[in-house]
Amino acid sequence: MARQALNQFLVYYLGQKCLRSKVVSDPEKIEKTEEQWKQELDSETYRVTRQAGTEAAFTGKYCDLKDKGIYNCAACGEPLFSSEAKYDSGSGWPSFYAPADSEVVAQHDDHSHGMIRTEVVCNKCDSHLGHVFPDGPPETGLRYCINSASLDFQEDKS
Repeated sequence: MARQALNQFLVYYLGQKCLRSKVVSDPEKIEKTEEQWKQELDSETYRVTRQAGTEAAFTGKYCDLKDKGIYNCAACGEPLFSSEAKYDSGSGWPSFYAPADSEVVAQHDDHSHGMIRTEVVCNKCDSHLGHVFPDGPPETGLRYCINSASLDFQEDKS
């Protein structure tokens, strides 16, 4: 049993390494100083997106939102996740099984807080969004656990 769990983790970890090795060069990459970000973002959005903060579980404004639409990066406006990929993981944070497009997010190893995790950032402005875990629904097996403070929801009014 432990060997099977270890094998599953290794397959996931090595697969994530391969995904991260695909670096997409974007001529529209946004680069600002931390002072510029501080002036443009409210304090909570700055703490989460620029300082890799995490909002408390079940407190984010989008945790229970069920409306149809697109979740954009709160820092740069890049469309990141569709409500069609959102599901209730019970984790206390908005959860998605896939980004809107595979190239809108990037992933990095995160060894903070004594854990080994995979951080998810906006590929356009490098804002911290949350983390991705290999315990998602059957569609992808992934759970993108994203802070509401890093998102700006745009409702589909059609």
